[in-house]
Amino acid sequence: MKFDDYSFSDEVKMSIGKLGFKRPTDIQYKCIPPILKGEDLLAIAQTGTGKTAAFAIPIIEKLHTKKKSQSRKDGIKTLVMVPTRELAIQIQEVFEKLANNTRVKSFCVFGGVEQGPQIQKLEKGIDVLIATPGRMFDLVSQGYIKLNRIDTLVLDEADHMLDLGFIKDIRDLMRHLPKQRQTLFFSATIDKEIKKLAYSLVINPIRIQISPKDPVSKNVDHAVAHIEMDDKRFFLERMIKNEAEKKFLIFTRTKVRAERVLKAMARVDITAMSIHGDKEQKDRLDVMNKFKKGETKVLIATDISARGIDIPNVDYVVNYDMPEQAENYVHRVGRTGRGKNKGQAYSFCSKEEMPLLQEIETLIGKKIQVLELDYAEYLQIKKSSDETHSDWKSLMKEMEIAEKQYIKKKKKK
Repeated sequence: MKFDDYSFSDEVKMSIGKLGFKRPTDIQYKCIPPILKGEDLLAIAQTGTGKTAAFAIPIIEKLHTKKKSQSRKDGIKTLVMVPTRELAIQIQEVFEKLANNTRVKSFCVFGGVEQGPQIQKLEKGIDVLIATPGRMFDLVSQGYIKLNRIDTLVLDEADHMLDLGFIKDIRDLMRHLPKQRQTLFFSATIDKEIKKLAYSLVINPIRIQISPKDPVSKNVDHAVAHIEMDDKRFFLERMIKNEAEKKFLIFTRTKVRAERVLKAMARVDITAMSIHGDKEQKDRLDVMNKFKKGETKVLIATDISARGIDIPNVDYVVNYDMPEQAENYVHRVGRTGRGKNKGQAYSFCSKEEMPLLQEIETLIGKKIQVLELDYAEYLQIKKSSDETHSDWKSLMKEMEIAEKQYIKKKKKK
């Protein structure tokens, strides 16, 4: 079935066509009809399958048609709740592109920036609000956001929202919403907590699950190399220099380790940027734009940023540190091999990280191919590193101290 075969308005079809969408993905094909009918939905699909368009297209179609056929009271009609700022911005971009030829107006609010400009935009009136919980509740309490006319609620990346402890916020949100509404859950993974939350907020939802036995995209090739923690930088250097024109997205366990890897790469003349929660919002946006445009080929990120990175043509995802939660592996590697593109995911696994690797293999239901390195080759990669000609030992000592201080500070909190 093609998008031309749907009975969408001409304006929505025009926007879909401009984006180059010809046929719906599996998740779009299964979600669009029930959303158009106003039914509640629990949809599970791996990242990179077109989940955002799966709910954005029918929501825009319904709002646009409603605005044309009758006078509609002012007020926000659709609320999309997301866990991170990056994801809010990304979803807003999708809504803007798909609603380009319609009368539907969308906007996103999130913390980390001045609220004044956001308030000015809200006061002009919007149809779709995309928001992170903290800033949204601030603006609700101040009276700048009214949710009493919401008829569609979308909880995107619901599993990550629970991981970040937003369940109380979600339940508090329900007090502000009309009881008669459509509720849509979208998530890459499903567990008992997600089911419990979903079924407490919806009425007879339709459950849609794509590739339930394999949560990772079939477009991604996976491999793991057994490398000791202190040697990982040498292998990352070799990989990047061998593929200098490719885009690399590298994941570390903590913010401190992200900065540590960034400095280590700088010592061997590899230009990179980092993104994590300690960065100012304007700096995070700048980093994302440069990576998106290809001005920066190497981006080092933490898991908190994994959900918000939807960059075209990421060639390699590198798990510099193995994720501490197996589900995060799905979200990390989902940043490559998006749509119809092919991607590569490489993991550097030390001895102490082996239990994490086993949890990941259990989750995805298969063994990850091991890249065999003989001892001579391993030593040669370390020896040939440009870092052996620089004063890297003092750098490593400095970063180890910084990481210990970070862990100590985190425990106190």
